[in-house]
Amino acid sequence: MGNEVINIVSGVIVEEGESVSFSSLCRYCSVPAEQVIGMVDQGIIEPLEPQVTSTYWQFSGDSIIRVQEAIRLQRDLGINLPGTALALELLDEVKALRQQVSSLQRGSVL
Repeated sequence: MGNEVINIVSGVIVEEGESVSFSSLCRYCSVPAEQVIGMVDQGIIEPLEPQVTSTYWQFSGDSIIRVQEAIRLQRDLGINLPGTALALELLDEVKALRQQVSSLQRGSVL
């Protein structure tokens, strides 16, 4: 037998409209609570009810993807949290503009 590398992939299925708790978000994304709080402070993610204490925060399921994107940007590009927030904001804007262009192109074809 040769040396085989086995990659184990795990995931979490969150139904649309389902929320995740603060502690679950930290666990699912393998990040400390302080890092998630920093992401909230920078506007990267937002709790569903920001007025409650962080212990009771709930997040939309999309927050899992958002946190993972932020982590990848920080890791791959070596940027700090404010830079990550800006990069994500710009990526969101590019995505929205591409959707607008696509919508306009479909409208002109018809």
